[in-house]
Amino acid sequence: MKSLAWTLLAAACALPLAAHAQVYKWVDENGKVRYGDTPPPKAKAKVIATPGARSPAPPPAAANAGKANDAKKGPLTPAEQEMEFRKRVKEAQESAAKAEKESKEKEARQQNCESARAALRNYQSGQRIARTNAEGERYFLDDAQVAEEASRAQQAVSQWCQ
Repeated sequence: MKSLAWTLLAAACALPLAAHAQVYKWVDENGKVRYGDTPPPKAKAKVIATPGARSPAPPPAAANAGKANDAKKGPLTPAEQEMEFRKRVKEAQESAAKAEKESKEKEARQQNCESARAALRNYQSGQRIARTNAEGERYFLDDAQVAEEASRAQQAVSQWCQ
């Protein structure tokens, strides 16, 4: 009984080894490309895959060699796919951050423009303009001061409202 168990165990261990055959590629007499684990004796067969033997991962310098080399290499390895994915995610995050920053800058610019236009309208309205000094006392601007403030407001409008 023990010998039968050992025999079955040995057979079970040997089965996966039989499945690890090499894969060959050849052209038959009709000109068709064929694949298999045993080529015909007269055919010029080329080994295309050896199970268990994987291609080594490229060194980091070779991974960054360029897009032209990637097209020639064929399919990407899982490590290369992961690197490409991470690169795309990083680029997407950077572009989203850039778009958000531009949006905030545009909004701030628009608010500054509206404030500058409101100040300019206020100075050009002809009403008396009052200010408060350091002691908390209220005083009114004379015509020269109003003209000076209006020119500053005009410069702000031209700066922010383009």
